[in-house]
Amino acid sequence: MGFSTTAIHAGNEPDPTTGAVTVPIYQTSTFAQEGLGKHKGYEYARTKNPTRAALEKNIAALEGGRFGFAFASGMAAIDAVLRLVHSGAHVIVSDNTYGGTFRLFTRVLANYGLVFSFVDTTDPLNVERAVRDETRMIFIETPTNPVMAVTDLRAVSDIAHAAGAIVVCDNTFMSPYLQRPLDFGVDIVVHSTTKYLNGHSDGVGGVVVLNDDERAERLGFIQNSVGAILSPFDSWLVLRGTKTLALRMAQHDRAGRAVAAFLDEHPKVQRVYYTGLASHPQHELARRQQRGFGGMVSFDVGSLERARLVLESVRLCTLAESLGGVETLISHPATMTHASVAPEARARLGITDGLVRISVGLEDVEDIIADLDQALSRLA
Repeated sequence: MGFSTTAIHAGNEPDPTTGAVTVPIYQTSTFAQEGLGKHKGYEYARTKNPTRAALEKNIAALEGGRFGFAFASGMAAIDAVLRLVHSGAHVIVSDNTYGGTFRLFTRVLANYGLVFSFVDTTDPLNVERAVRDETRMIFIETPTNPVMAVTDLRAVSDIAHAAGAIVVCDNTFMSPYLQRPLDFGVDIVVHSTTKYLNGHSDGVGGVVVLNDDERAERLGFIQNSVGAILSPFDSWLVLRGTKTLALRMAQHDRAGRAVAAFLDEHPKVQRVYYTGLASHPQHELARRQQRGFGGMVSFDVGSLERARLVLESVRLCTLAESLGGVETLISHPATMTHASVAPEARARLGITDGLVRISVGLEDVEDIIADLDQALSRLA
């Protein structure tokens, strides 16, 4: 089936009791059993819930995977994946990764014996040089948050597998509509469903998708044991969101290209980060492994004072954390999403005090551009 058909129908079979075409919200903590050891596939809602199961099946199908596991947040999903490796394992990570991921790895998981190396994964040679005997995982984010650096999924997967390591890709920025990492050899895909998969800024969640039976069994055990599950209502919200994912992502992509082109030509903007621009250093790679370029754009206006003026002058764009909603959201990575990263590391990665990140929404793109234009016009 095509992507839109899969998005609408995978996991969304009519309810067998009533015929409802929308999967019901099974808001229950437990399930009646006919006798000892006799149940209808559900025993306790932490272990399994029909609404969550429908969502897990849906997103797994969209990513081209066999198994899906939904969690209470994107960070809970990443934490669960890192539990697949043991104390003493070495993990290679994209250096320009999301600030929350950096914080989890360096300030939580490092306390339990995991060793992390943050590497510029845009060059596969850097990854190859970083591999050690104890390397068990390579965790990549592509495009990265917020400077949109792109990693060659196939090349890094080949390097990892030759070393006996698994590859995990955070695909939140692209969604499975614009990029399917499993098709390029990646072993595990993670998402913050809070973002594009939900798409309406009204729920927090995460998901893991993979194909390997043994790892899937282990992740299911971790999900049940730790209990950081996605609630039935939030699962239902994401199922609602994925039905329109293809339409939304196509529009995010069109609008993102238009906004990036406008910013690229604006005299008050020093630099634009967007994989759809021909000037982007990995533009051709992005064209090969992505279906489009998406709605995430970052741009640098030169200083904290100038960024503050722009952020506090917008009227249509909303100054807020997060991304991927129907509304256009604008943020300041250095003090918001990446505040946990040391200033010197931010500077090295290009996350300057003048950097602004915009999640281009579904409003009329002319209105988004007009709002940015009037905000930028306030700069000296």
